[in-house]
Amino acid sequence: MMEPEKQSLKVYYSIGEVADMFQVNTSLIRFWEKEFDIIKPHKNKKGNRQFTKADIDNFHLIYHLVKEKGMTLKGAQMKLSEQKAETEANFEVVKRLQAIKEELILIKEQLP
Repeated sequence: MMEPEKQSLKVYYSIGEVADMFQVNTSLIRFWEKEFDIIKPHKNKKGNRQFTKADIDNFHLIYHLVKEKGMTLKGAQMKLSEQKAETEANFEVVKRLQAIKEELILIKEQLP
């Protein structure tokens, strides 16, 4: 999965771009948009969804809870409504640890 932070700094991302970031179908993006009120894309005059960096960060958090941790949608919804700040903080720690792990693997591969 591509990290959203590695994308260029744009104001809005299309639904296709968001789907590509997480390697999921656009239908999943639309479904989670309906299920989770923290994803609130703007819609242009044509009705196309335009996702902000905040929407992508929220989608990443949901992706982590549902796809990586195996929570049900109901469980993820409850977690986000009751403990959003704590969940976000824990997720940031996980992301940092994954980045450190990747860096250590690169260093290990460079050793003789």
